[in-house]
Amino acid sequence: MEKSSRLFKDAIYEQFARIGKAVSSPKRLELLDLLCQGERTVEILAKEAGISLANASQHLQVLRGARLVESAKSGQFVTYRLTDQAVCDFVLAMRVLAERELAEVEQIKRRFLEGKEGLEPVDRGSLVERVKEGRVVVLDVRPVEEFLAGHIPGAVSIPLEELEQKLSELPKDQEIVAYCRGPYCVLAIQAVEILREKGFQAFRMEDGVQDWRARGFSVVSGK
Repeated sequence: MEKSSRLFKDAIYEQFARIGKAVSSPKRLELLDLLCQGERTVEILAKEAGISLANASQHLQVLRGARLVESAKSGQFVTYRLTDQAVCDFVLAMRVLAERELAEVEQIKRRFLEGKEGLEPVDRGSLVERVKEGRVVVLDVRPVEEFLAGHIPGAVSIPLEELEQKLSELPKDQEIVAYCRGPYCVLAIQAVEILREKGFQAFRMEDGVQDWRARGFSVVSGK
């Protein structure tokens, strides 16, 4: 009986370890974080993660082997998506744990943001109230596909690469709060720098869509 119990436990924890092995790579974690924004082709994932197509494919195969992602082929392109929202919840929980226990996370973030004016995070409670009252413009600067997959209610979609061409669509008499994929996404940081340089009163919100959802706020999809 004791031997049977030990074999059972060994087998179970071996399966649990498959998840740990799959997420032991920084790039695989980044790929999962990107897929939390919505499904993507291998080509786009490789570009966003700053790796070669071959490396992206290898990493995605590992994640697929652990049942964290699944794929579908359409013509010449292979599209990946998360197998379940629970995968994104897991990635978020891991990030929060790292922020809480690893002082290096805060140190790296502080060094990167040092001297960047206007990039202090906006108070969440205050932001929600100002959005409800129509006193701020909430700007989603992620690619449009990610906006359509899920965004903060009332947000305006202007991808970062189109921002300078569409500045005339934004009011100068209101505060603009930009957000992207979360606290370690640089799209909103770059957007705020552009906006402030052009005379807008702009701030960054650290929360991304997954943070917003995790805090119990609604997320909408489509236009």
